[in-house]
Amino acid sequence: MKQIAIAGALAAFIIAAALPGKTVVSAAGAASWDVKGAAAYLDARQDWWSHWPSAARDHDTACVSCHSALPYALARPALRVPLNEQGPSANESKIFADVAKRVRAWKDMEPWYPDQTRGLPKTAESRGTESVINAIVLARRDAQAGALSDDTRQAFTNMWAQQMRTGDLSGAWAWLSFRLEPWEGAKSAYFGAAMAAVAVGTAPGGYAANADIQKNVELLRSYLTKQAADQHILNKMMLLWASSKLSGLLTPGERDAVIAEVVAAQQADGGWSTGSLGPWKRGDGSALPTASDGYATGLATFALQQAGRPSNDSHVQQGLRWLIAHQDKATGQWRASSLNKERDPATEPAKFMNDVATAYAVLALTSAQ
Repeated sequence: MKQIAIAGALAAFIIAAALPGKTVVSAAGAASWDVKGAAAYLDARQDWWSHWPSAARDHDTACVSCHSALPYALARPALRVPLNEQGPSANESKIFADVAKRVRAWKDMEPWYPDQTRGLPKTAESRGTESVINAIVLARRDAQAGALSDDTRQAFTNMWAQQMRTGDLSGAWAWLSFRLEPWEGAKSAYFGAAMAAVAVGTAPGGYAANADIQKNVELLRSYLTKQAADQHILNKMMLLWASSKLSGLLTPGERDAVIAEVVAAQQADGGWSTGSLGPWKRGDGSALPTASDGYATGLATFALQQAGRPSNDSHVQQGLRWLIAHQDKATGQWRASSLNKERDPATEPAKFMNDVATAYAVLALTSAQ
């Protein structure tokens, strides 16, 4: 009887997902989440970001930030099917065009943060970070189309040229560090390498098996496997996602051990707390929130599913239920708090964590389809 009930819930989820503009019934039960509201929030925030002067870069392009624009590019395509959209949103198209422009004219583009104005080694960090982000944005775009474009091939060429071949970062990339956790901090290069692995494994046409890149791929595998034990749980969640796309990163036993760590961090209410998943310390001395939040819960629930846990797994179910219960029905967003300082929620920087929380919540919930 239990299996019948689960199957019925999953069938209801799939049927509802096919109805454009409707809230989607979750595999977690009869509750629902607002797909249109989530899309509207993400679209509005990306539109704001693309016009924010601080995000502007040369040649009329914008920075693809780890907290807003990149999560948007990763998550927004997942809403096309439930919304019955026929193609990318206007904001997605703008990101794709900006990234492609910068890829084609890579040598002529200014780094996001040049040494001359931000100090050494920001040029190298900018090049490494941007090369990975460009590759994953275009690879995931091409995966939906089913063919690898010339722009994406060039993005990978740029990315491999930035890969480190010596020292502690051998196999990874110089990554932007502003002492801002979790994407521009002490261990953010691992986050970047995991993103690179997702990009390689996602690229269509068997790109990961291309003979010309095998030395690069092996360096990447070596870095991710050797450094895995020393990572905080947020990065281990990224490793789970990467291992589902690129083979050879985790043995079955190692994958089960990482899953066990992620599951052990789940809180009594079914969610996860970003503040509890790493050795963080806020610069202003304020206490880190320990309550479950949208970013950690979205990423954990998504990563578990990517690693092979089905949507009716008890831990995934609890995560999905938490996400459904904690979407802000007025705005369509999920919330999370800064790891770096206590921010006024009315300010734009305070909203950046909500941007990434909403994106990963969407990835988790749409994966359950």
